[in-house]
Amino acid sequence: MSDTAGTDTAQAASRFSIRAQYVKDFSFENPNAPASLAPSNDKPSISVNVDVGAKPLGNNNYETQLRITASAKRGPTSLFVVELLYGATVVAENFAKERIEPLCLVEVPRIIFPYARRLVAEATRDGGFVPLLIDPVNFTELYRRKLAAGKTEGGENNADSALDK
Repeated sequence: MSDTAGTDTAQAASRFSIRAQYVKDFSFENPNAPASLAPSNDKPSISVNVDVGAKPLGNNNYETQLRITASAKRGPTSLFVVELLYGATVVAENFAKERIEPLCLVEVPRIIFPYARRLVAEATRDGGFVPLLIDPVNFTELYRRKLAAGKTEGGENNADSALDK
């Protein structure tokens, strides 16, 4: 007897791989240097925003984009602005259609986030500031919020519908 059932099961197993990671767009601004680098006892206010998007590339290939924007101000004075669009291409084999979106918007960002975080930290450090170490992001919660926002906008779920096309 041959063991084809075991082979078929192994071949049908879902698996994915990240084929490439890359910087799509990256900007660091220090508009008020050198005055913004002067020592101060006033603590700056820091704002960080993280967003995720994805789109199909064809043949089980997808692109995930992680967008991070961060800024710091001391009073009305802008200290720095960082904008990063970090991408990854993914191959997803044997995934059910309903599992592609969570893969691209939760699992892949979870894997690539540390690399994007490092770029932001290095940019702020190289700009003359203390490195901005962004707290870990709960991408599952971010995904749930996107789903909820999609349901409230049109009555049905239309969040990141680009993956359905």
